[in-house]
Amino acid sequence: MQQPGLITVNVFRRHYGRRYTGLPVDMLDQTSLVIQCDHRLMRPDLYDLCPGDLVRWRQDEQYVEAVISAVHREQRTISATLSGFHQLPPDFFPY
Repeated sequence: MQQPGLITVNVFRRHYGRRYTGLPVDMLDQTSLVIQCDHRLMRPDLYDLCPGDLVRWRQDEQYVEAVISAVHREQRTISATLSGFHQLPPDFFPY
């Protein structure tokens, strides 16, 4: 039985820098990301995700980027609404 791949993102804050490198997420698409905290040590209120943060990840062998437009925290889940999804140039290197 093959294990599903680990989905990770990098989060950057403008005028601050990198917030997270390789942050594991449970669900990710062009419009949202979700982190389930049922089996994690961190609670949703401990994640430092804010509107305006840039989220980058690899999709189909190329880096893509979106901006967090809203963050929703529940008792066991944190989710973020993404906007402005676009592909980064093929020669982009994640510094």
